[in-house]
Amino acid sequence: MIRKLKELILRHFTEMRWSTIVTVLLAYCLISWLLLSIAGEESLLKSSDFIYWLIVTSSTVGYGDQSPETNAGKLVVALYVIPFGLSIFALIIGRIASWFAEQWRKGVKGLKHLDIENHMLIIGWNGPRTIQLLRLLLREREAVDDQMHIVLCVRADIENPMPDKIKFVKVESFNNDEDMDRASIAKAKVIIIDNPDDDLTMTSSLYVSHRNPNAHILAYFNDESLVRLLTQHCPNVECMPSVAVEMLSKSAFDPGSSVLHHDLLNVDDEGQAQFSANIPEEAPNLSVETLFTQLKKQYGATLIGLAEGGLRQKVTLNPPLELIVKPGDKVYYIAPERIKNIQWTNFNV
Repeated sequence: MIRKLKELILRHFTEMRWSTIVTVLLAYCLISWLLLSIAGEESLLKSSDFIYWLIVTSSTVGYGDQSPETNAGKLVVALYVIPFGLSIFALIIGRIASWFAEQWRKGVKGLKHLDIENHMLIIGWNGPRTIQLLRLLLREREAVDDQMHIVLCVRADIENPMPDKIKFVKVESFNNDEDMDRASIAKAKVIIIDNPDDDLTMTSSLYVSHRNPNAHILAYFNDESLVRLLTQHCPNVECMPSVAVEMLSKSAFDPGSSVLHHDLLNVDDEGQAQFSANIPEEAPNLSVETLFTQLKKQYGATLIGLAEGGLRQKVTLNPPLELIVKPGDKVYYIAPERIKNIQWTNFNV
């Protein structure tokens, strides 16, 4: 019986469940009350003062506004209330600190369930390339009003590379509902898929397109043939093939082309970069000539392309001057930084 009781006590105290801590705390309070009652400390046992006095005394704060009056009461406080109370107080504080530390570690390891929406979800890990992508996304986010959360979802055995800037989820599979629900995939606003293996990118894109067809989905491929295949099955996915070979060919005949294209896409350094803007419903109809001239005069920006109706699959580069730009269209321009609050109604003045 003694051995079994010892094993039971050791098991509960080793696991240190909250139920065990609460039970010990209640037993400590009850025994303290009984011992002080036996010692004749009636002034300390008033219901309105006892809990306050016990907490102050057991935590060794000791304000001194209340204290035992009898010799027996002083012995109870010295030999039981303070030693046992201090141990329980330290146990509770340590347990709370351990819980917060564990929650932080879960976040860093990507084991927590994220309850967020309208966020940007990056699926895949490519080492330094993913780090650069995150840096660029964070830089771009600074220039827009929609400060959406950025979530990195990986299968690789890593921890959150930017714990102070992004959220992180580690999964076993990019096609598992339970795993991907931890990244709130169905509530994401933008989803970027970039894996070292094109086949994994393909299967992930098909899954994502099914789980969240309303999101803005982007997928990067090294093999351009897979781009055509995915576009046929999932027209809502914006596919981006590698342009490394094209850049080599262009730079061979037009030296500096690779540097030019790199600068237009890189918002991490000072200089000109490419941005876009949607023309609001209240804006008047404008000719490309007027829009080109006013963007340059008022904002120092250069119009380079137009997507009629906002369709990203139909972008017209260097549109003719007489073409009319209407509300709902999307314009692409080059500028030192993203232009906020473009005054479209002033362009006709």
